[in-house]
This record gives sequence, C-alpha cells and structure tokens, in this order.
Amino acid sequence: MEFNQLLTNNLEYIRPYSVFYTRDEESARDLLQDTFCRALANQGKYRNDTNIKGWLLTIMRNIHFNNYRRKRLEKKIFRGNLQEFPIRDLDHSLAADSSLEAKEILAAVHRLPYNLRIPFYLQFEGYKYQEIAQIVDIAEGTIKSRIHLARKLLMKKVG
Repeated sequence: MEFNQLLTNNLEYIRPYSVFYTRDEESARDLLQDTFCRALANQGKYRNDTNIKGWLLTIMRNIHFNNYRRKRLEKKIFRGNLQEFPIRDLDHSLAADSSLEAKEILAAVHRLPYNLRIPFYLQFEGYKYQEIAQIVDIAEGTIKSRIHLARKLLMKKVG
C-alpha cells in the first residue's frame, strides 16, 4: 500500500489522540496536521514492517511534549523583563552544595552577558541546540558558539 494511503487510512484512528493530548479542538487539528507533516517529511524512515499507528502516535506524542516544554519555557522566559532572565532553577540546584565554589559558579553565571547566559541556561535545563535556536530565534550554529563561549568564560572566571 502507498505511504500516503496508509496515512489517510489512519487519520480517524489518530484524531482522538490529538484531542486527548490538547483538550482543545483547534489545537488538536494543529497537532494532527503537524504529525502528518512530520510523517511525510520522514517517509524515508518508515519501514513497511512497522506498525503505522504506533509510528504516528509516537510522532504525535513527541511533537506534543516538545511543544509543551517549549511553551512552559517561553512562559518562564517571557514573564517580566527579558534582561532579568530568571535563573532560579540553577540557584536551587547549586544551593544544595553550599560550598564557596558553587556560589562562585552561580555568581559567574549571573555575570555572563545576556546573549550568552540565555543559551547556556537553556542547555543547562536540558534543551537541545535546535530547540534553543527555535526558542530564541537564532541560528543553531550561533547557539552552539555562544554556549561554547559561555563555558570558556565560566571556566576562566571560576578556574
């Protein structure tokens, strides 16, 4: 069976899951569309012996969770003044170790220039380069170099 026909045949099976994830009809349609677009873009990765329903549901779940994480982070970033980026989570993770070195690292992170601090912090939070690039709307290569530079500066300042 042709790949496009497989997708079409499974549309009605996948639709309720999009509503389950989003709890909103409009968002569900967007999620469904994103899922099928991603499936079409990755058609070459699909094997005929793979369960198409499971494959589509995995794509949908990944898109949904990535969108959820991105929105949660955007709320965190864009709440208030962008220049005062909250590094509270970093504070708490280093606060457990009350040594002078942890305090020095934290102070050094706070002193990083804004354009280096944001990508560094996002990577610290577990975001991938591509996700960081999308969040701050900068090329992925620029993100990589800024994170590298932030690490170099931190190593210099902290020793």
